[in-house]
This record gives sequence, C-alpha cells and structure tokens, in this order.
Amino acid sequence: MRPMVFLVPLGAALGLAACAQADPTPDTVTWYRDVAPVIAERCAGCHVSGGIAPFSLDSYQAAAPMAASIVAAVDGGRMPPWGAVETDECTPPSPWKGDERLTDGEKQVLRDWADAGAPEGDAATATALPEAPSLDLDSPTLELHPSVGFLPEPGGDVFMCYSFDPGFTQTEWLTGLQVLPGETAVVHHVLVAVDSSGATANETGWYACSGGGLGGADQLIGAWAPGGGPLIPPDGTGTRLEAGVRLVMQVHYHPAGAASFGEDATGFALRLTEVAPLREAVVSLIGNADSAAAGLLLGENDPGGRAVFKIPKDTAGHVETMEFTVPSGGPYSIFQVGTHMHYVGVDMLAEVVHADPSPDEQETECLVQTPHWDFNWQRSYVYDASIDDLPQLRAGDTIRLRCTYDNVVTNPGVQQALADAGATETSVVRLGETTLDEMCLIGAGLILPG
Repeated sequence: MRPMVFLVPLGAALGLAACAQADPTPDTVTWYRDVAPVIAERCAGCHVSGGIAPFSLDSYQAAAPMAASIVAAVDGGRMPPWGAVETDECTPPSPWKGDERLTDGEKQVLRDWADAGAPEGDAATATALPEAPSLDLDSPTLELHPSVGFLPEPGGDVFMCYSFDPGFTQTEWLTGLQVLPGETAVVHHVLVAVDSSGATANETGWYACSGGGLGGADQLIGAWAPGGGPLIPPDGTGTRLEAGVRLVMQVHYHPAGAASFGEDATGFALRLTEVAPLREAVVSLIGNADSAAAGLLLGENDPGGRAVFKIPKDTAGHVETMEFTVPSGGPYSIFQVGTHMHYVGVDMLAEVVHADPSPDEQETECLVQTPHWDFNWQRSYVYDASIDDLPQLRAGDTIRLRCTYDNVVTNPGVQQALADAGATETSVVRLGETTLDEMCLIGAGLILPG
C-alpha cells in the first residue's frame, strides 16, 4: 500500500515550527484545550507511533508543523480517508457506523488553530482526550498464519493459497474476522474461505492459485484490500463453520513497483462462539461481468452492438455498467457494502432496483457511492441501522453497478500503474485478475432470512 501523506511546502512547515508565538488569549484555539481531542478521536487510529500512517500526530511537537497541511487535507476530503459520501446521485439508506468524517465544527477548530500559528496552550487546561478508535478486532479467539513465509519474485502478480486446519470439533459461529497483512507493499488483496470437503489439504499447506481461484474452497467468509478493517456482522448474527472444515486464505501479491519487501507472513484472526446466533450472516462478491450473458451492459463505445469491457487509452470518464438479478430466496438484509476497482477507477456507484418495492422503498435505492475512489483506502461501510431497517434484496431485484475510469496520465492511479509496468504511455485496460487489469465489483455482507 502506498503511504498517504499530507502535502505542505517545506518552507511553510519550517516557518510554522520556528515562528515565535504570542501568549494565547482565552478565546484562542490551542492544542491542549481544543485540537488534541479532535486529533485523538479522528486521526489517532492511524497517525500514532508505529501506526499505518507515515507519521505521527500524537503530540504537539509532531502536529504543530503539520497544521496547515492537516487543514488542506481535511478541507480537500483526503483525510480522514472515507470514500462513501452523499452525492446528488446517492443518498445511502442510513448513516454509516464509525463515520470518520469531521464535523463542520471540528474542521473550523483546525482552521482556527492553523490561522493562529498553531499555539500550544497550557497543559494544565488540557481537555480529557477521548479513546482513540481501534483498528483491531476485539477479543479474537484464534489467529492463523502460514508456517513458512512467502517471498514473491519481483515482477508479475502471484496468487498463493494457504490451507489451514483450525481444529474445529463442533460447529463454531464466526462473529468477527480480521486479515493481518504482512508485507503491505506487495499484498494486493486477501480472501478467506471455507473448504468443506478438505480438498485443499496437502503436505506443504500452500499451493499456487491458478487464475486467482481458491482451489477447492466453497464459501467466502472474509476479504481484505488496502485500507480495510475487520469484518464484524451485526449483534445476534454470525457465520456457520462446521466441525472438520479447513480454512483457505488466498493472497494476491503485486510485487511490481515495490521498492523493497521481504518474506510475507499474512494471516487472519477469528472471533468465534459456540452459541448459535438468531440469524446467519454471509459475505458475497458481486460484479466483474465480462459479457452480456454475465450482466455487462452495452456501452457507448462497444463495437457491433456487443457488450465488451474495454477501457480505451487516453480516455477520461469511461463507464462500464453491470446488472445482476437476485435469484430465488430472500429477503436478504445488507449490513455492509464496499466497492472495489483498481488503479484506473475514479468513481463507483452501487444501487438496487426493486422489482416490487415496499411502500417505504424507492424503486431505485442507492447502496453506496465512492466518487473519489482511492485504491489505497478500500474499506467496507456498515449501515448504522437495526436489522429490520437494513436495505433488502428480494428475488427479482436487480443490483446495478456503475464504474467510471480515467485512463489518462493525470490520474494518480494511472501514474502508479505506468510506474509499475515500466511504461510511459497509457494502453487499453480490460477486466482481469492482475492489479494492472481492472475490476468492478462490490463486497456485500448479507443476513440470511430468519
């Protein structure tokens, strides 16, 4: 994962740190009284010593030189990295749990502090700091890692699968899963699935996953991409894991463009209970249609009336749209949703078209839109609603995905793709498994009918 940085001219940062500050007045916004609580609550999950961010903001000495840069990043919507926003096209069906976006008042505090020269204030008047948000799964039961690390060769993408015997002697219920990425410079994504038959067992515990498949696993239970966090189904729900099953972890490595990396030891943590929940939760990946038969819609530039997933070179605003009909069964409640594209993507919209909307539903309901797509911050977004109030999928409904791509050199993602490929000019991009191909899919957390 490429690091996210706040950008500020060096001279401005040095000048801020070096300038003499007058004693603040009682109304002056200061670090101890006003700013530190905002930073602790909104930024300290990542910007702490040893955190995933490239620098710390957990002290006045660390944060003061960054004051102008912090304001620029927050006002520009780059920080905190929260992609699911309301737009003219999309009003999600509920607020989001753990929404990290700053309030208007918090943004003004940061602006006032920077404008005043980032005064420190008096530690004796410090406001009590809220607890920093945790990025880790609470109370994991089991953690699994490969017995031997894997060192991918520099160059093209590699898919490796690792098969584990978790030792389940009775039915367990999964109430939380967190992927623990190792070498984040080269790990593109991770999938965790169940192998009910034991077909993936072998002497080494690992095997190459040809074509990005899972080689015998039959039920997805978790996924991770850069910026992702734990998968936690709603209270009272869980995923069934039968006695005797194996668990398979697929790791997609993208070594191209990484300056250096060592052996990878990616693993995952599980939180389990023997108590059966009221409802069962599952994870589903929806999208990546490559033909009309699979759900790809005809685009403006498709030749001969045939739907083709093809992003032309040097083209901005290229759109690919897909539709998928919900089969028999349901209703399924959607408790979380996340979008997924690669480097060329810039905007993704997911919505459901209800075949027979209930009185309190719109015919077309937007699930999520990420209009400033960033490959480095791919998270799932959890609806802050009771199970009864979650968006529903019923038989005959249509899930529609619209993915927009800018295949131009001004797109920072394309710049990264060109660097990884050792190229200087854009080229046609098609649907595929590697990082330099493209995708258009959502990961959805679903609650099965009770």
